[in-house]
Amino acid sequence: MTTCVSGEKEKRAARRAVTRLFPCLVGDVGGTNARFAIETAPGRFAAMARLPVKNFSNFGEALRFYLKQPASVTAGSPSVRTAAVAIANPLDGDRVKMTNSDWAFSVDGVRKAFGLDVFLLVNDFTALAMSLPFLPADSLIQCGGGTRVPGKAIGLIGAGTGLGVSGLVPSGEYWVPLETEGGHVSFSPANDLEMEILRQTKKRYDHVSAERLISGMGLEWLYVLLAEMEGMHVAPLKASDITGRALTGADRLCDRVVEVFCQMLGTAAGNLALTLGARGGIFIGGGIVPHLKERFFTSGFRKRFEEKGRFSEYVSKIPVFVIKDTFAAFTGVSILMDRYFESLLSI
Repeated sequence: MTTCVSGEKEKRAARRAVTRLFPCLVGDVGGTNARFAIETAPGRFAAMARLPVKNFSNFGEALRFYLKQPASVTAGSPSVRTAAVAIANPLDGDRVKMTNSDWAFSVDGVRKAFGLDVFLLVNDFTALAMSLPFLPADSLIQCGGGTRVPGKAIGLIGAGTGLGVSGLVPSGEYWVPLETEGGHVSFSPANDLEMEILRQTKKRYDHVSAERLISGMGLEWLYVLLAEMEGMHVAPLKASDITGRALTGADRLCDRVVEVFCQMLGTAAGNLALTLGARGGIFIGGGIVPHLKERFFTSGFRKRFEEKGRFSEYVSKIPVFVIKDTFAAFTGVSILMDRYFESLLSI
């Protein structure tokens, strides 16, 4: 976690803030959408909103817009002095420059500009991972496998603007969320077609990451590339248009792109399951898979997930769950905020 609280003066202010934590601002900022809410009591979120990142020139502008909305004001935004925001970016120091957005800001600068005692910034998939043990069953859809093994590691992967990866490791009665950049590992092809896709993509990029192909931008690149492989000349399409056309069943190329995407995601998710020993389950977040609905479940995802040679039986027992709740990360943000304030009591 990264926070702007530093020095004795700020620590004293943070300790005072323990007694007036609520209402608290929570957020989940990705490359496409910025989600905000006012937490009025532990785990109770009001005025939940989704703002398109492209509509705002910077983080502060989006936050200021949200805090002034009538629903936010009614929920207590004028009284907010503490905030915790999950962001799709590695965190190291005060300066933040988002990977898949033009937004850049100073953590301490935001804290001061909005009169906050505490502004806590956490990785978005770290926060989403922290929420997993607390998600209600009706916010999940299972995709194959058996039952979760209690007390075992949990994996998280999700494709949206980019590709997020995280997990939870049990530690006594607590869960420890992982802060990773696993979406940027090297892409791993699993068949001849994917080897050719890698070869062609390598002509454009020195390093072909998993995110380069298993993401929104990946869908857009695969659409153009697969068309070229079939001798077709097509105009580029947005990822949302590709998935939309695939769901109608009227566009064969778009459907093929979605199928290749789902199989690639299956390989990556299976790799994560083995890496973490995730017998507690693999969870899929991000915006793309929930949008695909039944098309995802009829794809080759699960078959590819289980294609692990001598360890195919091992991963075949691991359940995979698709997260339907687009605001699920708020729960993880809230828990991480609680842990932060608990740590202040020992200062």
